[in-house]
Amino acid sequence: MERQCWWYLLVLSCLFQTLSAHSDFYTSIGHMTDLLYTEKDLVTSLKNYITAEENKLKQVKQWAEKLDVLSAIAMQDPEGFLGNPVNAFKLMKRLNTEWGDLESLVLKDTKEGFISNLTLQRQHFPTDEDQTGAAKALLRLQDTYRLDTNTISTGDLPGVTHKSPMTVEDCFELGKIAYSEVDYYHTELWMEQALKQLDEGEESTVDKVTVLDYLSYAIYQQGDLGRALELTKRLLMLDPEHQRANGNLKYFEFQLINQRKAQAQEAQKAREEGKERRKRLTSDASKKKRFREPVPERKMYEMLCRGEGIKLTPRRQRRLFCRYFDNHGHPKYLLSPVKQEDEWDRPYIVRYHDIISHGEIEKVKELAKPRLRRATISNPITGVLETAPYRISKSAWLTAYEHPMIDQINQRIEDLTGLEMDTAEELQKDEPDAFKELGTGNRIATWLFYMSDVAAGGATVFPDVGAAVWPKKGTAVFWYNLFPSGEGDYSTRHAACPVLVGNKWVSNKWIHERGQEFRRPCGLNETA
Repeated sequence: MERQCWWYLLVLSCLFQTLSAHSDFYTSIGHMTDLLYTEKDLVTSLKNYITAEENKLKQVKQWAEKLDVLSAIAMQDPEGFLGNPVNAFKLMKRLNTEWGDLESLVLKDTKEGFISNLTLQRQHFPTDEDQTGAAKALLRLQDTYRLDTNTISTGDLPGVTHKSPMTVEDCFELGKIAYSEVDYYHTELWMEQALKQLDEGEESTVDKVTVLDYLSYAIYQQGDLGRALELTKRLLMLDPEHQRANGNLKYFEFQLINQRKAQAQEAQKAREEGKERRKRLTSDASKKKRFREPVPERKMYEMLCRGEGIKLTPRRQRRLFCRYFDNHGHPKYLLSPVKQEDEWDRPYIVRYHDIISHGEIEKVKELAKPRLRRATISNPITGVLETAPYRISKSAWLTAYEHPMIDQINQRIEDLTGLEMDTAEELQKDEPDAFKELGTGNRIATWLFYMSDVAAGGATVFPDVGAAVWPKKGTAVFWYNLFPSGEGDYSTRHAACPVLVGNKWVSNKWIHERGQEFRRPCGLNETA
């Protein structure tokens, strides 16, 4: 029977797809590298244009210097100079012929090659959506990893080898994109950074008045009237005739008076309530101390991404081991067992070290890169598969019969897990009921290859149990998504953290229920 397994490959990046007019470049460094080569080609073309212009200018300059000397001599005694018939002839020749040649030289179009190349490449350039997507990805990284704007602006990120500071224009653009998304929190952060760099003397085409205009309004929208008023006054000191700022000044002053009145009335009301209110507050506070609310899932996710909040106690840690694994004496691994490490106890997650070679990784990437497409999610209301701003990975599917190496890797997974691969997940479907179409049941287990090291970020986290697994090239992690009874193990719900610095390649093998009846017999208890 021909093996018909499919293999799912993802590439995730920190901050770009096939070269088309609408490509989501920002979602994959794997494809963004194409843009670097495009830009390199344009730089070469631009330098050729500059060289041609410089050569032309050099010839014009030499001509001007020669005539300048000649004119200086001739003007000392014009009649005497032209009394020489040779000089008279040369004057006629210059004006009739040589000045015409000079005109042709000046009018010579050396930019045609560069412009035609630029026009050709422009159709492959990122769009406004790409730029906005890259900006929003950077803002998401800032929130997830709690990075201050100055750290990002100076390029001082963990694991960075190619440090790249941001200019005032860069900071202003980030703030402006946040503003257009009605994200006044990040507008404030990045306009403040732009203003800080201007105050420190950085030269820029963006002026303080423009930055203060955005900044004061963003702060007003967040309710800080006093500070918004201060910044507006500073703006007017630089530009007293600024129409919008003059209007805002009066409005902010009026609103601030009303706010202070309301605060005074609140304070008076609190004083009148007296001891009863204080008793009630004390009682409520004590209740809050006794009943601590659980950490929200999103907050737990971000904490785990930063390496915080991991719930593995020292006692549980001592129960995790490393071993040489042959899967109960499998013939292929009796003499060369693989290195297996316990990553987590509940749910049980194991990592296999040196399980995929560099050559295999490169072949998989070579096969996958041309077909990488933006990953989708199922809309919870309509069920339709669609892209989402928070999921900016790209994916591709590889079949066992596309290349012998894929079949070998699939066989390796089967040998080590003992699970049937013939019912493993097929090609990604566009229909919301993709699993029904497969007819192979739910995903019983997940095998996840890490095909690159990541300088910073990119963990796989399990928020329900406080677990985090970090990428390491050449390794794979494995866990069961279902209990032997067939019930779902919700503790295996997981998510990928955004890559802060670097590029993350992973490949999933999703193994399904059908075909595992005798390989992993059903348990008698719901969670066993």
